[in-house]
Amino acid sequence: MSTALEKVTREAVDLPRHQRLALARFLIEMDDPAADEDVQQAWDEEISERVRAVQEGRTAGIPYEQVLARVDRRLGP
Repeated sequence: MSTALEKVTREAVDLPRHQRLALARFLIEMDDPAADEDVQQAWDEEISERVRAVQEGRTAGIPYEQVLARVDRRLGP
């Protein structure tokens, strides 16, 4: 492993969890230049519909802490 990569890796490990996940997402998206715009548009529409459903009372949101707990249980150690 190069010195630069080792340094970046050590710094990334010290980031708070949400920042590490944001970094991982950025790196994955950066490595996929052929990302399909139709897929992004579909996700944007899905997200908008879910927000509308919560705002209109057709569904309820889940607190962030509960979402993280579910993820931790699924991915667990």
